[in-house]
Formats: sequence, C-alpha cells, structure tokens
Amino acid sequence: MENQNVVVTPSFTDIATMLANARNAIVVNVVKSGELIGNYSKAMDYAFDKTLENGEVVKWFNLKGKAKAGVKAEYAEFVKALESVGLGGNKYVYWQRVKEASGYQTAGNKASANTTIDAKTMTELKTILNRILNAEDEEGCELSNEVKPLLMEAFEMMGGDVDTLG
Repeated sequence: MENQNVVVTPSFTDIATMLANARNAIVVNVVKSGELIGNYSKAMDYAFDKTLENGEVVKWFNLKGKAKAGVKAEYAEFVKALESVGLGGNKYVYWQRVKEASGYQTAGNKASANTTIDAKTMTELKTILNRILNAEDEEGCELSNEVKPLLMEAFEMMGGDVDTLG
C-alpha cells in the first residue's frame, strides 16, 4: 500500500467552536489572560488570516471590506462574552491585546519596535548625564557627580559626543 497524503480541512463548525472556546477561556479566566490571549490570537490567525496567491499573508486585523465580515462578527461575540461577566468596559483593551498577540503594532510602538538596545542605552545615558550636568551644584547630587566621569566614558565608548551634553 502506497503512502498517501491526506489533507484534513476543518469544517466551519470546528473553527467556530475553536474560536468560541478560546474566547470563553479569556472571559472566564481573565486574571490569567496572557496565555489565553495568546491562544485566542492564534485561533483568530487560524480562522481569519488570508494567504494571497503570491504567498503573502494578510493578518486578520488588516482585512478590509467584505473580507473583514467574519472578524467583525467574532468581535461582536467577544464583546457579548465580556459583557456577560461584567467586563464590557474593557472590551477595547482586551481586543487590542489579542491583536498585539497576533503581531499588530500600535502606532506608538512601531517606532520603538525597531530601536536597538544600544540606541536605547545611548538615549538613556544622555538623559542621565544631562540631568547630572544640570544639577551638579545642587544638594543630593554627590554620588551622581562621583559616577559622572564613568558615565561619560561609557557614553563616549558607545559613540556619543560629550560636547553635545548639557
């Protein structure tokens, strides 16, 4: 007997049940929602992500028009489930967390998402050094003044210019 590839395609009922179970798990266990939100976002990915002919994947939260109808219906069910346990006021917060768990980046996080640790460290060192330089003569700055040369050295080692401080 030859090996045959069998493709199992879940039915609409299976997908709807999977979404309902993941949604209800969040609502019932909202206290430990981190893992559950991840599970729900994976269910959303599975149910609604679209793969284009060129292989590009369009995430469910980026769908437009008629393609978004299923997501809208699922969101309505999500809101109903939250409201049933008195959490309807948090619907946007939890929905945003589900989107972010699926890869969505809010506008405020997009710029910082690509920042390196070194770039963040340089920015923070500059902030710290400017704070110390602006308060060197003030009381309560003695320890900061002692470590200032070390911080300046670290700033220069990372490529900073101490002449731009102050």
